[in-house]
Amino acid sequence: MKETPMTTTREWHLVRRPRGEPLDKDFALVETPLAPLDDGEILVRNTFLSVDPYMRGRMNDVKSYVPAFQLDQPMDGGAIGVVVQVGGSATDATGREVVKGDTVLHGLGWRSHAVLPARRARVVDAALAPAQAWLGVLGMPGLTAYVGLTRIAQLREGERVFVSAAAGAVGSLVGQIARLKGASLVVGSAGGPEKTRWLTDDAGFDRAVDYKATPIGTGLKEAAPEGIDVYFDNVGADHLEAAISSLRPNGRAAICGMIARYNDTEAAPGPRNMAMIIGKRLTLRGFIVSDHDDLRPQFEEEVGGWLREGKIVWRETVVEGIDQAVAGFRSLLSGGNTGKMLIRL
Repeated sequence: MKETPMTTTREWHLVRRPRGEPLDKDFALVETPLAPLDDGEILVRNTFLSVDPYMRGRMNDVKSYVPAFQLDQPMDGGAIGVVVQVGGSATDATGREVVKGDTVLHGLGWRSHAVLPARRARVVDAALAPAQAWLGVLGMPGLTAYVGLTRIAQLREGERVFVSAAAGAVGSLVGQIARLKGASLVVGSAGGPEKTRWLTDDAGFDRAVDYKATPIGTGLKEAAPEGIDVYFDNVGADHLEAAISSLRPNGRAAICGMIARYNDTEAAPGPRNMAMIIGKRLTLRGFIVSDHDDLRPQFEEEVGGWLREGKIVWRETVVEGIDQAVAGFRSLLSGGNTGKMLIRL
């Protein structure tokens, strides 16, 4: 039976810039024609789309480290898919030949099908872990955790670590990598008893603070009475303030994200205890994972090895269908996920 060629894709457009929390009417799901393939291009049927906190910043018309989404144009982001058509001779970002049926990682998410140069995709090993793991534990979130802990915070064996948003895709890996790297104490914060139980029962955290039940400053002091040496920040706001209070002299903080502030419509006050940075000789350093892609081979070798050995656990929160992609993204911003938030097509 002859295969019917795919001629259209369904893709999400940003049609209005959100003010505060994104609303459904800020987005539109649009059906558009697919361009014919040129030599070296591939057509990919996406199987999983990634929604990530950084995407909220791209919805604002402000200068940042990554370009803003354009109005009435398709949004983009990480995606995993299967190659259904190849234009001529095509090789991926590593120089590997791409053939029909390959599983590829690429950056044209938020749509059902994508046409792109094969060199902007990467064929991935779907035997090491399920394909969607390359959007999470083996992908950008995993690399972010690895870079932030090892290069930015420069974790040393025997140190005490605190991770905010610890049940998320990045935070859950930070805690596990810290444990595998010899941290003497790993504390995570998360919202709700189910998430905190998962951290201590499955993910190997020593202690977990439910910030919805206990103010984070109080909870962190109880969980780490002797203080912390490293803080991995995904939240900002009260979590950063609590960490500054608990950091010991010469402590370091890797500032990865501040999701507590992403929907703010006005400038928020900073931590009230910033002066402690001076007396404690603290280092607070922000970072963008794309600046550290040189660590990817080391990350994939080390974390891939831990996965094969069963030393790392990971979870996903999966939303079904491209129609629900915006709902999944909004749920992510409100803490509705444990582990990586994914959209399955």
